[in-house]
Amino acid sequence: MAQDHGKQVKNDDTYEALRDQGASKEKAARIANAQANDSVNETGGRKLEERTKDELYDEAQEIGIEGRSEMNKDELIEAIRNH
Repeated sequence: MAQDHGKQVKNDDTYEALRDQGASKEKAARIANAQANDSVNETGGRKLEERTKDELYDEAQEIGIEGRSEMNKDELIEAIRNH
């Protein structure tokens, strides 16, 4: 059985599996929580490509991606996916 990671992580099994695969704590929590919410998040569950550059920039800022102000939309999408 998966360890309880507190209120911030909504799907502990998915979180632990992602961490075992080498995902960062932030990325594992984000994915686990999205799955627990049936993939609906603050942006309505839209794919990254469907979001505006401003929405992507805000997410990149929230997760701490450096150099985001110099990135175009495609670069922001790639950076968010690889975080």
